[in-house]
Amino acid sequence: MADTVLFEFLHTEMVAELWAHDPDPGPGVSAGSRGEEVGATTGQKMSLSVLEGMGFRVGQALGERLPRETLAFREELDVLKFLCKDLWVAVFQKQMDSLRTNHQGTYVLQDNSFPLLLPMASGLQYLEEAPKFLAFTCGLLRGALCTLGIESVVTASVAALPVCKFQVVIPKS
Repeated sequence: MADTVLFEFLHTEMVAELWAHDPDPGPGVSAGSRGEEVGATTGQKMSLSVLEGMGFRVGQALGERLPRETLAFREELDVLKFLCKDLWVAVFQKQMDSLRTNHQGTYVLQDNSFPLLLPMASGLQYLEEAPKFLAFTCGLLRGALCTLGIESVVTASVAALPVCKFQVVIPKS
């Protein structure tokens, strides 16, 4: 219980810290509504990238430590099942609610009560704020997959809080 609260608080503070500091847009960007908008968009992309990078590194570490008793995964689907069960339990103390695939390298992982979105699930006004709370977790999934030998692209979407879907695309080589 305490671990969960500490992780959620740390995550919230990471997001808040990265969003609190708008980086200087740099030379050549004039002050004014258009210049501020461009600078803010660049700062937000940079913040998402930093959060995703942090999650990637944590995912790599968890991918190295968690599957010790599993000798080798035979298929991609086995790796995704591991993420939905073991990794999700290690991080969020619950399993992922569903895993779907088209058997062509695209997987959709759905969590109907995603813990990092629960505090803001009381209203639709927070829906546009949700992506910044999902960047770390996208990196976490991508890092764990990378450690397990699978290169991927992970994106997240939220249609209604606190439900979120993570789409994992594994390019065929």
